[in-house]
Amino acid sequence: MYVTRQLDDVATDRVVSFPDTEVNALALMIAREHTELAAVVTRPTAAPVMPADFVHAVVDDLERVAVELLPAWLPDAAEVDRPDTIGLAATRMVATAHARRAHYPVPFLTELAVLALTGRRPTRTVLPLRTRTAALARLVAEAFGRRRVVLLVELAGATPGGREVVAAGADWLVQNGGPAVWLVGAGTAELDRIPAVSLSPPPPTARPADDATIVGRPHPASTVEKALEVALAAESWAAGRRWNQSYQSNALSSPVRLDLLWPEERCVVELDGPEHCHPARFEADRQRDVLLQLDGYAVLRFTNTRVTHDVGAVVHQIGTYLRARRRDTAEGRDHGQR
Repeated sequence: MYVTRQLDDVATDRVVSFPDTEVNALALMIAREHTELAAVVTRPTAAPVMPADFVHAVVDDLERVAVELLPAWLPDAAEVDRPDTIGLAATRMVATAHARRAHYPVPFLTELAVLALTGRRPTRTVLPLRTRTAALARLVAEAFGRRRVVLLVELAGATPGGREVVAAGADWLVQNGGPAVWLVGAGTAELDRIPAVSLSPPPPTARPADDATIVGRPHPASTVEKALEVALAAESWAAGRRWNQSYQSNALSSPVRLDLLWPEERCVVELDGPEHCHPARFEADRQRDVLLQLDGYAVLRFTNTRVTHDVGAVVHQIGTYLRARRRDTAEGRDHGQR
């Protein structure tokens, strides 16, 4: 618990800065060692003009994370995977019941559940910004099985004025029931009113040995991987795939095993069994996905049940994405690759 000892005394009831820490490294520290906090990384894509701009961007980020975490915060919806009339009715029913039990605003939770199931936003009930912010912060923390969310905001490249705007918006979030906010990276030390924290790097960890018997092919014990491989083998566009590849984001991160990878298109496919519904696994999956996305990869996740019962739809979705990625690359569009 080397890192926990360093982070235990860092305030979560006010904005603090980490001027000498890299945001990905800090997110990994929290994910590995801190039992009370769940880290969400955000990078403002445009310079906010007003503190409210930053607040709205953060709330949208929290909503995106919450959508990706379903069904961790709504376990009764785990088996609902059809966005038809029956599926929507079932989703609304379990979301309403959970909202009443857990004291969430019913419109907030039902609309979020529908968005997560269908990818389409229903007509939004207008809730006060403070109510929506607090509800999302609480929901994401509970989905991770943690006490509170901490938002890690990278301010690389921000102007002095932009940093002040972000700091003011961060103050509003902390004071109105939102996540804790830690500002990370060079430039944050210039915010004189924000207390600064310095961390020592954790000791290096040994890399786990790869299982050479499964690298490059489906796991022999996984009927789901083998079924998907059979379906993919019949598709010419599926060329270039690699099963069970080891991936390491940087020298300080631990290697992870990727179920299925198209390295040229920077596309990862993960196959999730029922154990991935456990909040601890959801947290680990979320941190993996964040790091991969920061490195320019897309992550597509499918449950084992979906592959088993509708492998054709899974293959179609993967193919649609890969063809679009290749088309965009051919047209010179940037996918954020490094």
